[in-house]
Amino acid sequence: MNHINVSINGRQYRMACEDGQEVRLLKLAESLESRVTELRGKFGEIGDARLTVMAALTVCDDLLDATARIRVLEEELDSQRQQRVAVADRARVTQVAVTNALNAAAERIEKTAQVLNRTIGGGVAIG
Repeated sequence: MNHINVSINGRQYRMACEDGQEVRLLKLAESLESRVTELRGKFGEIGDARLTVMAALTVCDDLLDATARIRVLEEELDSQRQQRVAVADRARVTQVAVTNALNAAAERIEKTAQVLNRTIGGGVAIG
C-alpha cells in the first residue's frame, strides 16, 4: 500500500492507495479540485465544506448519468445480440432451404437427362 499527497480545495490530504494506483488517485483528486474551482468561480466563497459537498454532488450526478447511459447501452447491445442470433438462425434455415432446392433441381435435371438419353439416343448416352 502506497501513500501520496493530494491537494483538494487548497488543502493537502495524505491518501493510501494500492500499488500502481497512484497516478489514478492523483487524476481523481485533480478532477475534484477542478470541480471545486469551477464552483468557486460560479458561487464565490461559500465555505470550504459546502464547495466540497457541491463538487461531490456534481461527481455523483455525472456518475448516475453515466450509469443510466451504460444501462441503456447494455440493453441496446443485448437487443442487437438477440437480433444477430435471430438473423444467423434465419440464414441457416435459408441456407438449408437453398441447398435442398438445388439438390432437388439437380436430381430433376439428372432424371431428365437420363430420360432424354434413353429416348433420343436409343439407350446410348449422348454427350
